[in-house]
Amino acid sequence: MTKDLIVLVPDKNMESATKELLQRPEALGVRPIAFDIFIHIGRDPGCYRKAHDFLRPFVRQYHYALVMFDHHGSGREGVEVAELEDEVRRRLEQNGWPERAAVVVLEPELEVWVWSDSPEVDRCLGWAGREPSLREWLREQGRWSPGYPKPSDPKTAVEQTLRAVHKPQSSAIYAELARQVSVGRCADPGFQRFRQILGRWFHV
Repeated sequence: MTKDLIVLVPDKNMESATKELLQRPEALGVRPIAFDIFIHIGRDPGCYRKAHDFLRPFVRQYHYALVMFDHHGSGREGVEVAELEDEVRRRLEQNGWPERAAVVVLEPELEVWVWSDSPEVDRCLGWAGREPSLREWLREQGRWSPGYPKPSDPKTAVEQTLRAVHKPQSSAIYAELARQVSVGRCADPGFQRFRQILGRWFHV
């Protein structure tokens, strides 16, 4: 084994966010991790259907394998997240990764991680110093229902915010969010599962 972890993701945004998070081991409560991240050309459906094929050649090069993809866009939106995770994990274990693989399916998609209560979110999305607050503006736009911790459609909320401030969409935004926002502020179940997996594999 040459490295600790191989990660398979569906796109550049998730790659950028995951890379920055893994480079913050102290914030995640784990030891430093030697890792590589790969993007599946088939995006979310490719990660769901073909992760075991993609990762099979690497079984002797990495201690652990982690697959991450969005529920929305996977082609399996009608299946529960936990069931999808188990299905992909079983295929990985049958293809060389017994007890060394895990799967995190983000519900509905990566952008749900963006919407913590950190003021860094407004800054990274270009909303710092504007009135009303970003959360209030999204409520006015019908994108964030009162009493809910996240926008109903987190990806559209990100896109609409960037359009409003004339900020181009870029994977660098996700990298900056992952670098700047406190990991303790994200209560999303997928993110918590991500932290728990890393904590189990790479505890201090």
